[in-house]
Amino acid sequence: MANGQQLAEQNFRIFTAWLASRSDEDFKQLVTRGSLSRKEIAAQCGFAISALNQNPRVKAALSAKETLLREVGILPAIADSEMAVAEGATPVMREVGAAGRAFEVERLRRLEQENASLKAENGQLKRELERFAVLREVLAETGRLPR
Repeated sequence: MANGQQLAEQNFRIFTAWLASRSDEDFKQLVTRGSLSRKEIAAQCGFAISALNQNPRVKAALSAKETLLREVGILPAIADSEMAVAEGATPVMREVGAAGRAFEVERLRRLEQENASLKAENGQLKRELERFAVLREVLAETGRLPR
């Protein structure tokens, strides 16, 4: 079994190979809230997110890559993203692909249909409740059921 230093070296080699194999378009797909998604990077590299934060060489390489991507224009400048957060603007999100859009449209249609069904059921239950409210009043006044 590898000790911590060997594991750190192995993670660094995996990360640098992963960086070299990605194009600018690949990095655009990983942009979340103005920086690269650590969760997705860790998943693609096959190690835990903590390796990105705790391994100093991986952390420095990731920081350097993000700086380079900011210079190229793939990531927004740090000042821009901080100002946007301060102004309350929505953070930069990933562009949803055609498959994602189709999924969202289908999901929206299904939710709207369910919402309409629940509203109809709610109306029906309210009408029944009104009928039972009258029965409750009669029982309260007379103590027996009406015919």
